Amino acid sequence: MKKKFLGMFMVAALSVSMLAGCTAAEQSAQEAPAEETSQEAAEEVTEAAPEETNAEAALEDGVYSAKFTTDGSMFHINEAYGDRGTLTVKDGQMTIHITLPSKNIVNLFPGTAEDAQKDGAVLLEPTTDTVTYEDGTTEEVNGFDVPVPYLDQEFDLALIGTKEKWYDHKVVVSDVQEDAGEDDQAMADKVAELIDAIYVQTYTDNTYAECEAAKKAWDELTDEQKELVEGEFADPDYFGNDTGDASIDDPLNADEIGEKELLVVSFGTSFNDSRAEDIGGIEKALAEAYPDYSVRRAFTAQIIINHIYARDGEKIDNVEQALERAVSNGVKELVIQPTHLMHGAEYDELIEAVDKYEDKFEKVVISEPLLGEVGKDATVINADKETVAKAVTQASVYEAGFDSLENAENVGVAFVFMGHGTSHTAKITYSQMQTQMDELGYKNVFIGTVEGEPEETELSEVINKVKEAGYKKVVLRPLMVVAGDHANNDMAGDDEDSWKSGFEADGSFEAVQCQISGLGRIEDVQKLYVEHVKSALK
Repeated sequence: MKKKFLGMFMVAALSVSMLAGCTAAEQSAQEAPAEETSQEAAEEVTEAAPEETNAEAALEDGVYSAKFTTDGSMFHINEAYGDRGTLTVKDGQMTIHITLPSKNIVNLFPGTAEDAQKDGAVLLEPTTDTVTYEDGTTEEVNGFDVPVPYLDQEFDLALIGTKEKWYDHKVVVSDVQEDAGEDDQAMADKVAELIDAIYVQTYTDNTYAECEAAKKAWDELTDEQKELVEGEFADPDYFGNDTGDASIDDPLNADEIGEKELLVVSFGTSFNDSRAEDIGGIEKALAEAYPDYSVRRAFTAQIIINHIYARDGEKIDNVEQALERAVSNGVKELVIQPTHLMHGAEYDELIEAVDKYEDKFEKVVISEPLLGEVGKDATVINADKETVAKAVTQASVYEAGFDSLENAENVGVAFVFMGHGTSHTAKITYSQMQTQMDELGYKNVFIGTVEGEPEETELSEVINKVKEAGYKKVVLRPLMVVAGDHANNDMAGDDEDSWKSGFEADGSFEAVQCQISGLGRIEDVQKLYVEHVKSALK
């Protein structure tokens, strides 16, 4: 569905000319008898532009791809087609075919819901479209051919569903693109292959060269070709997404470490701003607290390391590289502070990696992750969990504009903290954090997870808990060290499967606010990591 972009002058000229056509259509509708308005609505949306405008600025007859956006989260194009439909231009008239997610919308009307219900209104009838999804499954859904009066401007499009109630909507057709040529797609596919090749967790001697090759090939694409990049993991955002200035981040990979090193091990994030503020904030706090130690960094996610190097040219050590650096620099005392939330799978893998190097140093100590020991069941809480619970809640309450959690509760505001979730036995930690919130008397604070593990932290479960408690406004914030991809997309993204969209689509809440802020930038959390190192050194 991704196509080659048309010249912007074409769309701009069409938008200007169609604005005049819109004014003419409105005047004509006011002058026409009421019974004629609904009958002629479908014709007006394609005949509104003056004849000379069509001749001078309209798209040439043909078939294009175009973006179709609406003002409602429940009315959108099927996920298999992104947000794009097929725009057909014939004799100067434009029609876009859209494929919907289901058969729940039974008719559309090119106008308002009020006009759709008048005698003589001509409704748009559905087509039966068969959709094939990425996993190979197919489904029959409704499609519609919608008259398009103009591009890049809102126009009315009413709908009626299976509940037989009409709804008003505003829609926009934009970003008209031609079919891509074979050469364009072939070049884009090559880049997609190169990105997929570095979207791996295993480091090899060729990794840096492969990252450089992927970036070089990407830079050689035109803007139109970049939009065609699509692979198993690759998409235009891999290199194109703006996540801040990488130069503000310090990878902490210098040599001349000395005999005492404090290695800060994180999962990592490719979001530059969050990496500098969240992970960097913890590293700086530790460096200030322990000036006798050289603070260095390692990430456990090779996929993220590759992404950062390929896109920004910044090299960050993986755990093995960081340990090798320590050995080659003659480090005798190695202190490791993981920024991981809990004793999960990544923490276990870190222990295994360090065990292989233990005899290379005179002293090796590994500090506790942020929330400390896991405990046997959901009732087990500790001082670390209490500290984090208080810190993240206070930070969220203040950022939301309240001076206390109680005042927020009084006006119907709930705070939902979204963690990652895990199938590891340590997942009980999230249940313990909910217990901790309850023990503190935080009635309007709820814990959830992206993965929905444990089960009670799954999105729909959390939504139901918040509803049943009677709260009408929601503040979402990550319960994660960094505000990276999960916070920006899984939590606050505009896609229908994000947490923000889920709360909005439920229809029970007056407002949903998102805070893109990681735990690592909270001062009390930084102090807790400092205390963990202190305990490890005793």
